[in-house]
Amino acid sequence: MAGIPEATETAQKYGMRIIPGVEISAIYSPRHEPGAGDLVHILAYYGSSGPSRPEDLDNLLLNIRDGRYLRAKNMLLKLNKLKVPIKWEHVTKIAGDGVAPGRVHIARALVEAGHVENLREAFNRYLYDGGPAYAMGNEPFAEEVVQLICHTGGIAALAHPWALKNPVTVIRSLKAAGLHAMEVYRSDGKAAGFGELADTYKLIKLGGSDYHGRGGHDESELGTVRLPLASGYQFLKMARPIWCNAMKDILQSFAKDPSDANIEKITRFGIPKKSKVCHTVSCGKDIVDLCLSSWLTSDEKEENEFQAIRLMLADTVIGNGVVKVFG
Repeated sequence: MAGIPEATETAQKYGMRIIPGVEISAIYSPRHEPGAGDLVHILAYYGSSGPSRPEDLDNLLLNIRDGRYLRAKNMLLKLNKLKVPIKWEHVTKIAGDGVAPGRVHIARALVEAGHVENLREAFNRYLYDGGPAYAMGNEPFAEEVVQLICHTGGIAALAHPWALKNPVTVIRSLKAAGLHAMEVYRSDGKAAGFGELADTYKLIKLGGSDYHGRGGHDESELGTVRLPLASGYQFLKMARPIWCNAMKDILQSFAKDPSDANIEKITRFGIPKKSKVCHTVSCGKDIVDLCLSSWLTSDEKEENEFQAIRLMLADTVIGNGVVKVFG
């Protein structure tokens, strides 16, 4: 998620708006047994200022990141046993400083070492789910991920359910945990049967390219999936009140402690250049206007709770990045 500020700034040059989000790998296990069950990918979509309780999401992602290092090393051990040696230093160099290595980085190392011709072959021969060099990390349980996304003011969606071994069981369980949506549309059109499943469990129908830069004809380019406008409308209609309530929580927390650290938290994904206050803010009321999502309606932005927060911050003066409270 560290790339969101850059994405937001760049998108503004093209008249686009960014929805901050993250894809979280999780495990669905009916008995909550680690290492058993279906590997599930859950999408979290947030308002422009992100989760209402960022530390909860950060802790979850940090635990997953730590597990990715262990997972990558276990994959290299398996590759070495398969007489396909790859050096750890090679993988971390490809991943870059501070980046937790993933399968794509190991796949690229396999290509550069001459063990396979391309990324697709690396996945098909060694790295696919359950493959000879596949390994698990610190994946949380899927229901807990959905609950956390809901708890932090996000929209939870199930990614590519057609890849699951038991999609009906997983969808039913995640719906009970608070799931809002699921992917139905993909590059080759609407996945057979999954639109009906979404209707059965009253889930918004989404879609995506699932682009990871692996190459090959089995991966769609960004923007090639045709998502009906009605789906986008239904998604935003559902998301706006959730993001609105999350923003209230974020701003109320800031009003109680209008510190410099909290300003960084609520502007972590960048400041819209088109905002009236631009890159500088002079008082606490500016923070409210700055952070209100561009996805919210005018009526939502003028709700009484936001007006009350503006009054609470009326005497809060911000200068040179330091917040000073008078009164």
